[in-house]
Amino acid sequence: MSEPRQFRLLGQRRFAPFFWTQFLGAMNDNVFKVAFTSLVTYHTALFSGIDAATAAFLISAIFIAPFVLFSATSGQIADKLEKSQLIRFVKTLEIGIMLIGLAGFHWHHTGLLYAATFLMGLHSTLFGPVKYAYLPQHLERRELTGGNGLVESGTFIAILLGTIIGGELANMQSGGQLVGPLYVGMACVVFAVAGRLAAQRVPLSPAAQPDLRINWNPVSETWRNLVLARSNRVVLLSMLGISWLWFVGATLLTSFFPFAKNVLGGDQSVVTLLLAVFSIGIGIGSLLCERLSDGRIEVGLVPLGSIGMTVFAVDLYFASRHGAPSGLMGVGPFLAEPAHWRVIADLFLLSLFGGLYSVPLYALIQTRCEPTHRARIIASNNILNAFFMIASSLLAMTVLGAGFTIPELFLLTGILNALVALFIYTQVPEFLLRFLAWLLVHTLYRLKKENVQHIPEHGAALLVCNHVSFADAVVLMAAAPRPVRFVMDHRIFRVPVLSWLFRQARAIPIAPAHEDPEMLARAYDTVAEALQDGELVCIFPEGKLTANGQINPFKQGVQHIVQRTPVPVVPMALRGLWGSMFSRRHKVSGVQIPRPLRRGVLSRLELVVGEPVDPDAVTPESLQQRVTQLRGVWR
Repeated sequence: MSEPRQFRLLGQRRFAPFFWTQFLGAMNDNVFKVAFTSLVTYHTALFSGIDAATAAFLISAIFIAPFVLFSATSGQIADKLEKSQLIRFVKTLEIGIMLIGLAGFHWHHTGLLYAATFLMGLHSTLFGPVKYAYLPQHLERRELTGGNGLVESGTFIAILLGTIIGGELANMQSGGQLVGPLYVGMACVVFAVAGRLAAQRVPLSPAAQPDLRINWNPVSETWRNLVLARSNRVVLLSMLGISWLWFVGATLLTSFFPFAKNVLGGDQSVVTLLLAVFSIGIGIGSLLCERLSDGRIEVGLVPLGSIGMTVFAVDLYFASRHGAPSGLMGVGPFLAEPAHWRVIADLFLLSLFGGLYSVPLYALIQTRCEPTHRARIIASNNILNAFFMIASSLLAMTVLGAGFTIPELFLLTGILNALVALFIYTQVPEFLLRFLAWLLVHTLYRLKKENVQHIPEHGAALLVCNHVSFADAVVLMAAAPRPVRFVMDHRIFRVPVLSWLFRQARAIPIAPAHEDPEMLARAYDTVAEALQDGELVCIFPEGKLTANGQINPFKQGVQHIVQRTPVPVVPMALRGLWGSMFSRRHKVSGVQIPRPLRRGVLSRLELVVGEPVDPDAVTPESLQQRVTQLRGVWR
């Protein structure tokens, strides 16, 4: 259902001109960089003062440097100015930069090419904050995952095309003479002009803060933006997560040329193949996010992505351990070796999981930071990306300079990826908890949701639901559009091992007044504080799991909560969990006996959400009646 909505954006003016503008820009970047890198790797004699062993990493570092120097300023400019005009200015600048590149390629002038590399980095620095601040202005919240997925997949398809075009053009010969450099320069100018034409149709995008006074000091402004991001821990750690992905990606991409030549024994066409596989994987992973998240921002995909990245980065090391090549081979002989198919599979799956990892993080930053500061937060993210990419180049040069091999560099990257992932998920348990919830409803169940839009995307609300099984909270966590705090029986809250998860989810333990009146009072205080802070709180008014599948009488707690903190009350009903392995349908002497696992796998269940109820109209009896009607006869 979500796929048509995602691709329908490509036919709409609010998205399509912007998409093709950034697509052509990303492709042009890579035509230039790949051609330059290929020429200094395979035709070193044409260029003076070039060290072929480290040229790829140097070109990458020069391209990244403007992100460090100018991102803080570019973020302010993007918040202050109307974005469509800024986009057109940046694309006009690109034409001038590519004319410098054309001169450098034609004359084999290293200085001009390095200058064009730096200026193309500047072009991308100016465009980056506009790129991700533009989307939330023109897309609805439910479209952001799909829109970001299209942008990410389009970017990497553009990288693929740029890689192919740059690699093929760079090595073109005519009459035994290398004519590729001139053709590369001409192609870059043509793509820059095409990008400028596409930018002409980008719609008006009002400035987020037109009265902003620009701070031209990049150091103080960068620090101020990082402090601003730090005020929202989820945003800051999402930024660090994205930057880490760029670290991994930069390590892999800049290693492909020496990896193909010195480890796999492949020529330029094999480099193109590896880059193509990597780009296609990222593109497919980015597009899958829309379907796997059902159109919402599903941060549970982030841990799934990091697990896959680690597994296949480590396996890439083992797949690459074979003897030194005796000569260079083309794509045909390369693919004729069965061992090389494992390398291709590892690269494809590593990048696919990278796409699953990145798209939710970008969407999370766009929705969790203040709109007036969005471009500056994204600019700060670009600075972090740049630092991480520079760090990846330094690490690669240090590791390789110390005598380690490129496969060993991949192994180190995979291990570091696991450590970074563990750090982020311990700091922001929301990622891990949503992953576990997502995993449950995509392995044991097929969850159908009705009218979930009644759960507010912003502001406080009290959710009430029938209590069928021990999995109820996890299912609701997977279905809700934003984090939910659950009020939970204190005995379940204290279950060993699970207690850690409940604490990370910030669940609220509660006890009956006759058992622990102090805990009951603390629970009501905590619920009131959460609602006053604009959070979602969910309570199961029955107070216990159903023992017969019927809804138990609702207790007075709901009415007490809304009388103290008047907020909308959203009735919900779960269908299909009664009789599952997590319910109490089968018991012998008080011990639960789960039904056969085969009946739990891919069992169908539904969550039905009713319209919000005004707090003044809330009574336990009326809420129970509403939930019973929503549930119907199916338990």
